[in-house]
Amino acid sequence: MPSFERSRATLRIAGDLLVPDEVSQVLGSEPTGSQQKGDEILGRSTGQVRIAKTGMWWLEAQTREPEDLCGQIDEILGKLTNDREVWADIRRSFSVDLFCGLFMGSGNDGISLPPEHLQVLGERGIELALDIYDSTD
Repeated sequence: MPSFERSRATLRIAGDLLVPDEVSQVLGSEPTGSQQKGDEILGRSTGQVRIAKTGMWWLEAQTREPEDLCGQIDEILGKLTNDREVWADIRRSFSVDLFCGLFMGSGNDGISLPPEHLQVLGERGIELALDIYDSTD
C-alpha cells in the first residue's frame, strides 16, 4: 500500500479558561502558538482583527515528506512531560487532540500506526484527528 506524500501534525489544547502560560509551565514546553479567550487576533490573509472565541495552545511538528506520523508524534511528545497526572488534569479542563493532515500522492494511499504510538496517545488522553487530502486538492 503506497504511503502518503506528506504529513503535518499539531497537538491542540483548547478551552475557554485556558491560560497559555500555565499550560506551557505544566507541560514543560513553549507552544508553536497560543491564544487566550478574548485576545485580538490579526488574520494572516485578511489583515482583519477578530476576537478569540476560546483559548488555545498548540505545538506543531515539522512537516514530513514522505509522511512520517510516528516521527511527528515522537517529536511533539518528546518535548512534553510524561507525567500522566498532568495530562489527566489537562483533559479534565480542556479538549486535547493531535490534528494530523495527511496528503495523498495517489488515489490509494494508506497509513497504519503501531500499538506503541496509539498507546502513548491513549495514556495521555489525546484524541487522534485525521484530515486526509486527495492528491487533486
